[in-house]
Amino acid sequence: MDKKTLKDVDVKGKRVLVRVDFNVPLEDGTVTDDTRVEAALPTINYLIEQDAKVILMSHLGRPGGEVKEELRLDPVAQVLSNKLEQAVIKTDDTVGDEPQEAISRMETGDVLLLENTRFNPGEKKNDPEFAKQLGQLADIYVNDAFGATHRAHASTAGVADYVDEAAVGFLIQNELETMGQAVKNPGQPFVAIIGGAKVSDKIGVIEALIEKVDALLIGGGMANTFIAAQGYETGDSLLEEDKIDLAKELIEQAEAKGVNLALPVDVVVADDFAADAEHKVVAVDGIEAGWQALDVGPETVKNYSDIINQAETILWNGPMGVFEMDNFAKGTNQVAQALADSDATTIIGGGDSAAAVKKAGLENEMTHISTGGGASLQFFQGKALPAVEALNDK
Repeated sequence: MDKKTLKDVDVKGKRVLVRVDFNVPLEDGTVTDDTRVEAALPTINYLIEQDAKVILMSHLGRPGGEVKEELRLDPVAQVLSNKLEQAVIKTDDTVGDEPQEAISRMETGDVLLLENTRFNPGEKKNDPEFAKQLGQLADIYVNDAFGATHRAHASTAGVADYVDEAAVGFLIQNELETMGQAVKNPGQPFVAIIGGAKVSDKIGVIEALIEKVDALLIGGGMANTFIAAQGYETGDSLLEEDKIDLAKELIEQAEAKGVNLALPVDVVVADDFAADAEHKVVAVDGIEAGWQALDVGPETVKNYSDIINQAETILWNGPMGVFEMDNFAKGTNQVAQALADSDATTIIGGGDSAAAVKKAGLENEMTHISTGGGASLQFFQGKALPAVEALNDK
C-alpha cells in the first residue's frame, strides 16, 4: 500500500469522516442483507477504540440527486446500532446546519450517520462545493467503500481535497492487498472465469487477463457471442451481433498467447425466459430457433471443473447462467462447488458472482469475496481507482 492507511494517522479526539458502502437491499423499510454493514465494522470499531468521533456517510440506491423517503438511511442506522451495541446518531441531512450541530455535540467514541449522499445532486458530479461542505465536517477522511472506489464522486474522491489527512480504511486495504497479490504475483496455473450477460461489459478485463492467465473460462450470456463466433446458430439466445468479430479476435489472441480459452460445449436451452420454461441440454451446435441458452451444460461444467482442479489461483467474475432461476443455476452452483473443492487461492470479484456463491452457501469456502463488482473489474484490468488515487500517499 503506497497510500496512507488508517494506522498511519492519529485519530484520537479527531472528527473522522468515513465513506462506507451501506448500499444494502431494503424491503418494506427493512435491511434484508447486512453483509456490507458487517464489512465496515473493523474500521468503525477501531475508530471507536481509538477515541475518534466517527462520522459515517454512504449512498443508498439511485435517488437521482433528490430526497426519496424510501431511500433514507434510518433502517441502516438501526442495524448498525444493534451490531455496535451503542446508539448511532442519524441526521436527516448530509451537509449543513443539522449535521454540523450534531457533530459539535459528539463525544469521543460516538458514531453518527449522515443522510444518503446521493440525495445531493452534487454527489455524482463530484461537485467541489458539495465536496468542500463534506470536508468541513471533519479533520480526517477515511475511504472504506471499496464498491464505490471506481467512481470519482464528491464523497469518494472530491472530499479528500478538503480535509487535513485522507487515508484508506481496513476493508479497502484488505481488498487491494489480497487482489493485488493475486493479480500481480499469482500462483500458477492462473485461471480466470468470466461470465455475465454481455461481452461488451467485460472486453477490457478479458483483454487484460489474456496477458496474464493460463486458462480463461467463459460462461453466462456473453458465451453466446463466442458460440456465434465459432459459426454456430444461437436461436433466440441473448446475442451481441456487433461483438461477434471481437469474440473471434479474442479467440485468436488467446491462441497466439498460448492461453486455454475454454468455451461451452453444451448449454441448457429454454423455450422462454422464465423460471418454469421447458428446458433441455443440447450441444452448442444444436441450439434451435425458438430456444435460448440460459446456462452452461454438464459437459462444460465437467471440462471447467477439470481446469479448476489444476489451478493454483482462480479469479471469478460473472455467473455461468441465469442463476436467479433454479432451473438455470446448476452451472453456476457447480462451478462454485469446484472452486470450493479446489486447493487454489479463490478470489470472487463481487457483484453477481458473490451473490451466487452466497446463494450456494459456499462463501466460507472461498479465499476472498470482493465487496465491489465494478471496482474489482477495474482493478483486474490494471486501471486506477479514482477514489483510491485521491487519498494521501504515505
